[in-house]
Amino acid sequence: MANTETALKEALTSIEGATGVALVDYTSGMALGTMGGSKSFDLNVAAAGNTDVIRAKMRTMEHLGLKGEIEDVLITLSDQYHLIRLLKGRGGNGLFLYLVLDASRANLAMARHQLKKIEADLEV
Repeated sequence: MANTETALKEALTSIEGATGVALVDYTSGMALGTMGGSKSFDLNVAAAGNTDVIRAKMRTMEHLGLKGEIEDVLITLSDQYHLIRLLKGRGGNGLFLYLVLDASRANLAMARHQLKKIEADLEV
């Protein structure tokens, strides 16, 4: 089982094209840990904003009566991919992993696969 810092470091170093990663509590909007990012891309601001995305999707699913669980949410920009993966299992309630990828270097299928593996090993 990996702790938060180890899991974030693994995501940033092992996922091709990763430029930033965060573990986020969507009940509060706070990032519990971040790694990467830049002066022009504040992962804490992005974490809070993506909390709104998750909350909105959950509300919409509730209004529609959908019973499935969100695995991940993908936002594609012209030069970046933003992958939000909700954590499952013990201790994961209310948390998501947020991964920023350089679109020119990333493989979305592999990134999803690796992020799922990191989630499985994460001990919160």
